[in-house]
Amino acid sequence: MTKRVAIYLRVSTKEQTTENQRRELEVVAERAGWDVVRVFEDAGVSGAKGREKRPAYDALLKAVARREVDLVAAWSVDRLGRSMQDLVSFLEDLKGHGADLYLHQQALDTTTPSGRALFGMMAVFAEFERAMIQERVHAGLSRAKAQGKKLGRPTLSADMEAKVRALRAEGMGVVKVAKSLGIGVSAVQRIDALPPSTSA
Repeated sequence: MTKRVAIYLRVSTKEQTTENQRRELEVVAERAGWDVVRVFEDAGVSGAKGREKRPAYDALLKAVARREVDLVAAWSVDRLGRSMQDLVSFLEDLKGHGADLYLHQQALDTTTPSGRALFGMMAVFAEFERAMIQERVHAGLSRAKAQGKKLGRPTLSADMEAKVRALRAEGMGVVKVAKSLGIGVSAVQRIDALPPSTSA
């Protein structure tokens, strides 16, 4: 059965063009006998942006979820995301909906045994990357504690708490109180939740 392929193209700035990416991927598709059913293009959008800031990427994932495509083809791994974790998460999304991935520059094709093996290794490295980040965060927190630094949200003064309570008693909304006193909305909500005698 002919594979239904979606091509995903992305460039970071408006001055760049996706033309080379498109041409190369269309040649690959023709050579492999794939049927290109959709082309999704994010022009002038950074790969570091989330799904909600990349409309074509979002539309691609929705098409995958609706099982409209069997394979997603992209020029390179960095067209999809900026980290190993991004790629593995994307691949798992595809796999969950019965779709595969082809990356031209990395010669990754998850329809082949070697491509699936490479994906498995990438998942291991992504997990390692996650563990390393967590380890660095914990080490940083431990070091800060050892140096006597106070962690967590800063405590509001009794004076500020009194001002919040006074404005809230006058019927002023949470957001307006926060703006007028230059504090966070969550700080106002915390004070609302505490009995008057308790410090924020």
